[in-house]
Amino acid sequence: MADATPITEIQAFAVEEQVPPRPSGRLRFLMGPLEAISAALIVGLIGLVLVAVFSRYILGAPITAADEIASFVFLWIVMFGSVIAMDRNEHLRLALLLNGAGPRLRGPLEATGLVVVATFLVALLPSALEHWQDEFPVVSPGLEISTAWRVAGIPIGIGLMLVVLAAKLWHDVTRRDLLTAITVVALAVGALWLLSPVFAGLGRANILVLLVAVIAVCLAMGVPIAFCFGAGAMAFLVFSTRLPVTVIVGRMDEGMSSLILLSVPIFVLLGCILDATGMGKAIVDFLASLLGHVKAGMSYVMLGSLYLVSGISGSKVSDMATVAPALFPEMKRRGNRPEEMVALLGTGAIMADTVPPSIVLIVIGSVAGISIAALFASGFVVAFFLLLILAVAARWRARGEMMGGVRRAPLPVIGKALMIAAPALVLPFLVRGAVTEGVATATEVSTIAVVYALIAGMILYGGIKARDMYRMLVETAAMTGSILIILGTASAAAWVLTQTGFAQYLAGVMKGLPGGWIVYMGVTVAVFLTLGCLLEGLPAIVLLAPLMFPIAKDLGIHGVHYAMVVVVSMNIGLFAPPIGIGYYIACSIGKVDPDSAMTTIWFYLAALVLGLVAIALVPAISIGLL
Repeated sequence: MADATPITEIQAFAVEEQVPPRPSGRLRFLMGPLEAISAALIVGLIGLVLVAVFSRYILGAPITAADEIASFVFLWIVMFGSVIAMDRNEHLRLALLLNGAGPRLRGPLEATGLVVVATFLVALLPSALEHWQDEFPVVSPGLEISTAWRVAGIPIGIGLMLVVLAAKLWHDVTRRDLLTAITVVALAVGALWLLSPVFAGLGRANILVLLVAVIAVCLAMGVPIAFCFGAGAMAFLVFSTRLPVTVIVGRMDEGMSSLILLSVPIFVLLGCILDATGMGKAIVDFLASLLGHVKAGMSYVMLGSLYLVSGISGSKVSDMATVAPALFPEMKRRGNRPEEMVALLGTGAIMADTVPPSIVLIVIGSVAGISIAALFASGFVVAFFLLLILAVAARWRARGEMMGGVRRAPLPVIGKALMIAAPALVLPFLVRGAVTEGVATATEVSTIAVVYALIAGMILYGGIKARDMYRMLVETAAMTGSILIILGTASAAAWVLTQTGFAQYLAGVMKGLPGGWIVYMGVTVAVFLTLGCLLEGLPAIVLLAPLMFPIAKDLGIHGVHYAMVVVVSMNIGLFAPPIGIGYYIACSIGKVDPDSAMTTIWFYLAALVLGLVAIALVPAISIGLL
């Protein structure tokens, strides 16, 4: 990458020319201190984990209150990060309809989306305050202080997001569009309120009318996905039940606060550091010197680089942004068409998302109750299996590649590239080995990896300026907030599906399908391919994992095996044109017109689908080495 700013899956839906990627500056009096506090909290979280690791492994005296302190700090990072992401327009959303709308329609749609978010947050704030008050009597066992200090981050974060939204509505929206948006939202809420008696008699159909329909409409309007789930869950509770809205706040708190998710912001920061120091590029250069002289060699280098770099960045889109600039010029010189390169880049990223430390694997382990170590070990093998399939496909496509003037790199050149890349090459194996062997938790390993990358970057790769480090910390906070608030609101929506009996009904239908586990695997592939196109991985996992993983277990499917099928299916959907947004991000990184590359990528996608079928039908690929 040209700078240290990471591009991640969570930003993918917001990458559009009309949306400014940076804060407006109007609220710098508020955002400046908030960013500084968020950066300090992340540094404090990393320091806390390091001290806990030292105390546990070196001194043999674990700090009993370490998890409690981390939980307190983590929730505040999530909420402040959500505010920063709101200010920077970095919340994940589906922008296809907005991008296709003309200027006259786009303005009212943007305004309506902002009003929907504001309405949800205004309705949620009193319940967040009530949830905070309910926590006062609860005392944490280690720190012996009220947990209200932790939960206070939720109402404060909601209030700050409302301030940011108010500034956006005042400065960025015309008065006419604002009036139109308020009118539309008010009429919609009024209609739902008037129809409440009707909804009361619909039974399970309420799920489709309120939860699903509200989420779908909000998605189409470009409302950030986190608030789509929140609005759907709130509409269902308010207009068809007598349950308090505090249920949503409680589910959000639980969904955002799992200690397993502590590694998410640290891995995000690790990816930023690797981009800034050039450690990822060093790996690419080494592989190019080793394999660049053979036919399809640069394709092998691209796939190998994505496989290795993903193991330390944890982000498939950041992987693409690291690998593409280093390889595309030479690949073009050898006669590779840009469309071919982008197709391989995107499908290579699909493969790489199962390589640990994948944030998707961490989340799926958290919500489905599966060992992170087992997922990491399995993901390593599954990704290698898919890599081999893509390598065969790339070799077949490169049979006409021009190799004139291409020479094998001399051994001294390879040796020098290896020496430069060695510290970076150690890191992915350090991360995977420590977690999969049970030496340390994902959070502990990610923290050690951050320190290692900082030291190696300073000594061997030119270091990082203090200004850049601060910017990366702020970016990490924003990214963490935009990721985990989705998990919170999706947890609320998943709770609605479960508590209303709809999940049990659907589970009964699926268990009754003929064909046993094989047919269920087919249904799983179809569902997650579709959701991957529409929702991206994280919300789909949180929404459906509590429903589908227990069914898989009842049918005798190993949890790790099933998780690999789910993750690969979603990623194929994410990069499947014409809907999959990951495809458009790959085209953006490769500077290729999406229409011209659409036919090319289907060849590689078909190869991956064959690999997916093999993974689904042959459990040994996923769990044979566990």
